[in-house]
Amino acid sequence: MKIASWNVNSLNVRMPHLEQWLRAAQPDIAALQETKLADEKFPDAALAALGYRSVFCGQKTYNGVAILARDRAIESVQYGIPGFEDEQKRVLAATVGGVRVVNLYVVNGQDVGTEKYAYKLRWLEAVRGWLQAELQAHPKMVVLGDFNIAPDDRDVHDPALWNDGHILTSSAEREALRQLQALGLHDAYRLHNADGGVFSWWDYRQAAFRRNLGLRIDLTLVSDALRGEAAETGIDREPRTWERPSDHAPAWVRLAG
Repeated sequence: MKIASWNVNSLNVRMPHLEQWLRAAQPDIAALQETKLADEKFPDAALAALGYRSVFCGQKTYNGVAILARDRAIESVQYGIPGFEDEQKRVLAATVGGVRVVNLYVVNGQDVGTEKYAYKLRWLEAVRGWLQAELQAHPKMVVLGDFNIAPDDRDVHDPALWNDGHILTSSAEREALRQLQALGLHDAYRLHNADGGVFSWWDYRQAAFRRNLGLRIDLTLVSDALRGEAAETGIDREPRTWERPSDHAPAWVRLAG
C-alpha cells in the first residue's frame, strides 16, 4: 500500500498536475492539503474517473484537505479535531484498508511570538490529545501532511537562517512535533534516510528550487504497529519541475503488509 501526501496549493490550479501525478505515481491513498475549494467545487467526479474515491473538507480560497483512495472503501471519516472549535478546514481522518489515515495541514504560525504562532501551538496540542486516544482505537495509523515544521537541522538548507527565532524551525514548534511523535509515531523518511539536504518545499522566490534552498516539512509518520511495514519512503520532486507547480512536492511511504 503506497500512501502519499501532497500540498497542492490550490486544486483548482493544480488539478491537471494531480491527474498526471496520480497516473504516474499510482498511490493507493493520497492525502491532499491546501485544496482551497468549497466542498461543492471539489472534483470528485473527475477523480472517480481515475479510479479514486474521495472525501474532503474545504473552504473557499484557504486551507482544505482531502483523502483519495484507489479501489478501497473510505470508512469512519472524521472531520476536524474533536472538541476543538476551529473554522479552518485543516484535519481529515479516515480508515482505508485497515489503516487509519490522518491528514493534517498544520497551521503556519506567521512569525514567532505572534497570535498565529500561539494558535499553532494550541492547535498542535489539541491534535496530540486527540491522536493519543485515536491510537488506542486504531493502532495501525499513518499521520501525514504539511506539518509546517522542519524536524531538525538536516531538514533545512541553512540552519543558521532557519533557527530558533524563525517560524517552522523554532524550538517550541520542534518540541511540539517531538511530543506528537512520542505517542508512538515515527518519521518514515528517517527510518530509511539519515542524510540531510532532501526537501519537500521550496519558496517560489530566489530560484529556490533550482538552487535547492528548501525545507522538509511534508512528513509521513507511521505508528508503532506499522513501523516494521514502512518498507520504502521518498519525496517525488518531479511535480515541482512542472509549469505553474505547487511549492510542495509529494511525500510518500510504502507499507509492505
